[in-house]
Amino acid sequence: MINFFKKKPTKSTKIVDKISTQELNFLSDFFDVSKEDIKSILNGSNKKDIIYIGNILLRSGFISETDYLKKISNWLGIESVDPYELEDKIEVIQVKPELLKELKAVPLYKEGSILKVAMADPRDLFAVEILQDLTKLDIVPYVSTEDKIFEIINRFYEGKKSQVDDIVSSIDEIEAVEDNIEQLKDLASEAPIIRLVNLLINRAVEQKASDIHIEPFEREVKVRFRIDGVLHEIETLPKAALPAIVSRIKIMAKLDIAEKRLPQDGRIQLKVEGKNIDLRISTLPTLFGEEVVMRILDRSSIMLSLEDLGFPEDVLEKFEQLITSSYGMILVTGPTGSGKTTSLYAALNKINSPEKKIITIEDPVEYQLNGINQIQANSQIGLTFARGLRTIVRQDPDVVMVGEIRDVETAEVAVQAALTGHLVFSTLHTNDAPSAITRLIEMGVEDYLVASSVIGILAQRLVRILCPNCKYSTQVPSSIKKLFEQHNLSVETIFKPKGCEFCNYTGYKGRKGIFELLVINDDIRDLITQNVDSEFIKKKAISFGMDTLIRDGLKKVIDGLTTVEEVLRVAQKGIV
Repeated sequence: MINFFKKKPTKSTKIVDKISTQELNFLSDFFDVSKEDIKSILNGSNKKDIIYIGNILLRSGFISETDYLKKISNWLGIESVDPYELEDKIEVIQVKPELLKELKAVPLYKEGSILKVAMADPRDLFAVEILQDLTKLDIVPYVSTEDKIFEIINRFYEGKKSQVDDIVSSIDEIEAVEDNIEQLKDLASEAPIIRLVNLLINRAVEQKASDIHIEPFEREVKVRFRIDGVLHEIETLPKAALPAIVSRIKIMAKLDIAEKRLPQDGRIQLKVEGKNIDLRISTLPTLFGEEVVMRILDRSSIMLSLEDLGFPEDVLEKFEQLITSSYGMILVTGPTGSGKTTSLYAALNKINSPEKKIITIEDPVEYQLNGINQIQANSQIGLTFARGLRTIVRQDPDVVMVGEIRDVETAEVAVQAALTGHLVFSTLHTNDAPSAITRLIEMGVEDYLVASSVIGILAQRLVRILCPNCKYSTQVPSSIKKLFEQHNLSVETIFKPKGCEFCNYTGYKGRKGIFELLVINDDIRDLITQNVDSEFIKKKAISFGMDTLIRDGLKKVIDGLTTVEEVLRVAQKGIV
């Protein structure tokens, strides 16, 4: 046994330049991992502490949590523990979570004058002394993993969970008063409900959620956040609290709290953590009560640079050429939440200059752009996309953006604008780029008009990006290799998500786009006027060098940005 492994290095300890062969052999035998794998995870680092190395091996998937705890526990002669197995017994001690994270330790429970503590490194006598001084209790350390310790700190010590529990305990006593409007107003104005709604909004903004879903069921109300495009269940609230919660949100959004039979839409403007936040509110009557969805629009977080959106270099070059055209129509397609508006704003921001007049008509106007005239569509007063667009072209604009082409009237006006010297941007809901052509023709636009007006179509999706802190590489299974080969790509290793504190244990952090850009050249125009189907156009475009959504996604997998599962989740319908 090599003794220096049991000694925790201090800040003054000089690190030896390289790990010796003897030390490398010991690590390989101890963890039952090849020397090559240990070298790969160290990646040039000279840190030789066995617990540090063990945690990296664990996160990289080379050893299991059970094996890690067993080996470290036997080696130190200290019992191991999984804090989640003691979840019901955990006692929250008055210690700041930031300090616990620095110490990599979390209190479990007291027995008389003894406090049992889970520690990533029980050799850290400094951490033991600090906890002993703060709690005035004798510390008994247990071995646990660093990731599990951070999870427990986040759950029990960050304050969010306990705050909700405290509020919910007072809400439990609220009697359902759905039919008494005055009582509902009173309840919605009481401190517990105000605190609960504000807390949910604050938590959603902190976690960079795009939506808050408040969903009633027979016996409970579930609260879910959409983070990086995926829904996560955050809280379960008592059913009796639903009328007061919905009423509070309606009051904030200036909606009618007496109307429960029809859907309503509204807007709330708040300042959260110093940032201006817009909330778009939508209520919907369901079998068990009104459901509320709050879409969060953070003006400070929108990316207005095309380079930041994830465009491959060749696609970015072609797209920039399209958006600097003097006339024609450019369409961005994809489902709701695929980043179409962000891409359009980035394009407008790129070409915005004092020499150009740019006017948009949107529903809703999600972000305000400097130097650009933006119009809010309002169908209730007759200001539709089509009517607004007709007026816009009389204002002598150079560039026009229409939020969405929803009907033949809007499509025809947009086409005419593109044919009469304007550069027109808009969106469509289609699965891929060639399908947008078919959709316009199906709407009733003549094929020759589509061929003459449309100059480019960009299809896009958003994929979650792997957390750079905890992703790990693995060999590619033969079944996955075949998928790459189908798209003329080869790969030997890919990265997988692990989960850590930095990414909230999801394995992913942020999103980027995958793209399919169809440039309308003369050959494609001929196919459009021949009224061929979208699949034929797609195959022709691929022969001209167009990458499909899935191929662009697989390239990002090869680059280590995302996973095959993510690409298939968002782009499976785009497979050719």
